[in-house]
Amino acid sequence: MLGIPSRERLIVALDVPSVADAERMIERLGNSVCFYKIGYQLAFAGGLVLAEQLARAGTRVFLDLKLHDISNTVANGVASVARIGATFLTVHAYPQTMRAAVKARTSGLRILAVTVLTSYNDDDLAEAGYSGRVTELVARRADQAIEIGADGIVCSAAEVAVLRARVGAAATLVTPGIRPVGAATGDQKRIFIPGDAIAAGADYLVVGRPILEASDPRRVADAIVDEIDKAA
Repeated sequence: MLGIPSRERLIVALDVPSVADAERMIERLGNSVCFYKIGYQLAFAGGLVLAEQLARAGTRVFLDLKLHDISNTVANGVASVARIGATFLTVHAYPQTMRAAVKARTSGLRILAVTVLTSYNDDDLAEAGYSGRVTELVARRADQAIEIGADGIVCSAAEVAVLRARVGAAATLVTPGIRPVGAATGDQKRIFIPGDAIAAGADYLVVGRPILEASDPRRVADAIVDEIDKAA
């Protein structure tokens, strides 16, 4: 997706235990970050109120809630998220779930389909009962997501180049599991450094622990934005 300012392409994951912790991190990052992701941990600790406050202040919010339920429940959840003012909302890439989410979305909210979690590899899929490889399942779910009308896909940077060729330039590709050079991999198994992910075709990069755990998170965020800018 062309025309996205480099700073807006960095999404910082507020994977912290409380709203107070999130607010402190947001203050430390200042204007170096303009897009935040709120997932289960913070959402269940009052983070949805924070999400609405951020959105009203003009900061972009990615609610990573990975909805997956019966169609009516998904549709009602999407409607509630739209009222919060979020930019992105994730749903699991099951056809029935995606259809309900796409039908219920309103202007301004973009639905992202989660293909295969970046903490999964082929062995994890086999343990869960899937017979194919990660790359095969990602491709199938991506095709279904675009056919159904989802706005974009969450995927590993390892699949970005192939998916970009499959889904075209209009679909948004959001890549978690990003680790700057020298950062610990943690529990992620399919990771990339920022510049390589952008060069492969990612639109947005999600970075959490390398920024949150840094002694100077603003400096790390600025360095990632600089790397994005050079690779774009």
